[in-house]
Amino acid sequence: MEPVFSITPLLTILVSALGSILIIITGERRANLREFWSVAAGVLQFALVSSMMPAVLAGQSPGAVLFRLLPGIELAFRADAFGLLFALGASLLWVAASFYSVGYMRALEEHAQTRYFTCFALALSATMGVAFSANLFTLFLFYEALTLATYPLVAHKETAEAKAGARKYVIYLLGAAKVMLIPAIILTYNLAGTLEFRSGGVFPDSRLAERPTLLYVVFALFLFGFAKNAVMPLHSWLPAAMVAPTPVSALLHAVAVVKTGVFSTLRVVLFVFGPSAMRELGADKLALVFASVTIVVASLLALRQENLKARLAFSTIGQLSYIVLGAALLAPAGVLGGIAHITNHAISKITLFFCAGSIYVSAHKTEVSETAGLAKKMPWTMAAFTIASLSLVGIPPFSGFVSKWYLALGSLERGNPWILAVLLASSLFTAAYLGPIVYKAYFEEAKDEGRHEIHEVPWIVVPLCLTALASLILGIYPDPVLALAGRVMP
Repeated sequence: MEPVFSITPLLTILVSALGSILIIITGERRANLREFWSVAAGVLQFALVSSMMPAVLAGQSPGAVLFRLLPGIELAFRADAFGLLFALGASLLWVAASFYSVGYMRALEEHAQTRYFTCFALALSATMGVAFSANLFTLFLFYEALTLATYPLVAHKETAEAKAGARKYVIYLLGAAKVMLIPAIILTYNLAGTLEFRSGGVFPDSRLAERPTLLYVVFALFLFGFAKNAVMPLHSWLPAAMVAPTPVSALLHAVAVVKTGVFSTLRVVLFVFGPSAMRELGADKLALVFASVTIVVASLLALRQENLKARLAFSTIGQLSYIVLGAALLAPAGVLGGIAHITNHAISKITLFFCAGSIYVSAHKTEVSETAGLAKKMPWTMAAFTIASLSLVGIPPFSGFVSKWYLALGSLERGNPWILAVLLASSLFTAAYLGPIVYKAYFEEAKDEGRHEIHEVPWIVVPLCLTALASLILGIYPDPVLALAGRVMP
């Protein structure tokens, strides 16, 4: 893509950072204005990201270099098709999550709401930084900033359980970054002489021939160092983080944290190593094996979870590895399916977490066994939950079907029928752990209604219905996602 000077990628980062400052200044005394800043920053951020689409579709890459530390080590931003697709999804879903958060936090009269909305905005600022990073150095800085910004959100309830979950969250993510990512980045710079993302990879052929074992180790350090991708065995931080409020869980599992993990992993696969180097080193096989194991094991673990959010958490672990697997296939259709699944899974999973939060706020229920008969009391919530579930299973005409279709084609292009078997088995497992929730809600009677009268909260229901509708629209008309995803493959 042709580089073009533009400060717009930087502005997308700054707008939510400025929003966080305005939220702090406004504080608790003017709650309506405080929440207005959160929504307004999200809308403006989405508008800025969208404004770059014509240039990117025309083959240009808007960006700018802020400063240079060493040759090949710069704080630089650039919008390409991959970063733009990720940023579009994250910024749009932030708007939905902001409206949802208002309803959720007010309905439960949560404490420290100013801190909550501030950290939420800072998390999206860091996410935009990752999306538009032009090199590994810049990506690493914002990747770490995202961990720090979301730590207070995970610990928000300030209970012993919340503090323990947040502690595990930060130890896993910061620890993996320090132990594995930093050495991987240093070795990459020494071997390639640059940290810039380049289509096809940065390692010269001479290095591939001279140091194949070392480069294989470097890739393994990246694969597991980006622990936000939740590839097993570095996955257990994610269920532990479920102690956070439900909108935070939605942020973690759909919008920012885990998507940053898989986005960064794909950056390395496609723009640091590149398809040729991945094949020559055999690094693609390493990623395929660990992604496949994660998909199957996480699906089996999801079946065992009685808590609704825990079941969705293990579902996320498995679904994320679809994205890693797609990139590791190195087949055009597989890469397309993996990249498209970043958006398609985000929309479906944020809907499921929104629904889980709606159930908690309206019915005070957290367990799968407690969902019996809820469809009568919460028809909009359960209809959205059903749509999002069908999407994750891969049933047409919902968006999840599109990405899984291309992943299946990619496995056939590569000539690996066992990968196709993994995908099919995973879809059956997904149906097995989400299907009973839908069945109970629609076809079983509640055993004990209690005295609590159940009413859906409009501020909560509207966002989840819109995200469910988006899953249907992108299933019927996937061209916007596929058009950008198709430009990513080197």
